[in-house]
Amino acid sequence: MTPMSLPDSTNRRSAMFDWIGLACRLILGGVLLVAGAIKIPALEQSVLAVRGYDVLPYGITMAVGYTMPFLEVLVGLLLITGLLTRWAGLAGAGFMLVFIFAISQAWARGISIDCGCFGGGGEVAWEEARAAYPWEIARDIALFLTGAWLVWRPRSRFSADEALFGAPEFSVESDEPDSTPDELESRA
Repeated sequence: MTPMSLPDSTNRRSAMFDWIGLACRLILGGVLLVAGAIKIPALEQSVLAVRGYDVLPYGITMAVGYTMPFLEVLVGLLLITGLLTRWAGLAGAGFMLVFIFAISQAWARGISIDCGCFGGGGEVAWEEARAAYPWEIARDIALFLTGAWLVWRPRSRFSADEALFGAPEFSVESDEPDSTPDELESRA
C-alpha cells in the first residue's frame, strides 16, 4: 500500500461505516417507532402485555406499560433523525436486552403469551408461543446489534448530529477523531 492510497482506503472504509450506521439507525429506529405508535392508542393493552410476563410488581407494570410506548417512539424518532445517536442507540439496545430477557424468562417458565411487541399481548396456545419465542429472541438480538453498532460508532449519513456538530475525521488505527487524511499520509 502506498502512502497516497492510505487516505483513499480510510475514506472508503469510513464512508462504508457511515452507510452501515444509517442502515442501523433506520432499522432500529423504524422498528421502535412503529412498535410504540401501534401501542399508544391502546395503552391499557400495553399494560396487560407487560403484566403477562409476570416479572414486575403490579404498580410497576402499569408505569412500564403506560410509558414504554412513548419512550419507544421518542427513541425511534431520535434514531431516524440521527439526533443524539449514541445515546439513542444505547437506549434502543437497552430496550432489546430487556425484551430478550423478558421473552426468554417467559419461555423458560412455560408462560405462553404473545410478546406484545407490536401491540396485542396476552395468552396464546403453548405451541404458538413455543414456535414464536425463538424468532422473537433472534429478531431482538439482531436489533440489539444495530443499537450496539451505533453506540460503538454513532457517526452515519444524513444525521442531525452531523448537521449540528459536524463530521469528525477518523484515523485508520482507532476510528478516533482528529486525524486528517494529510496527517495519515505523513505517518505512512
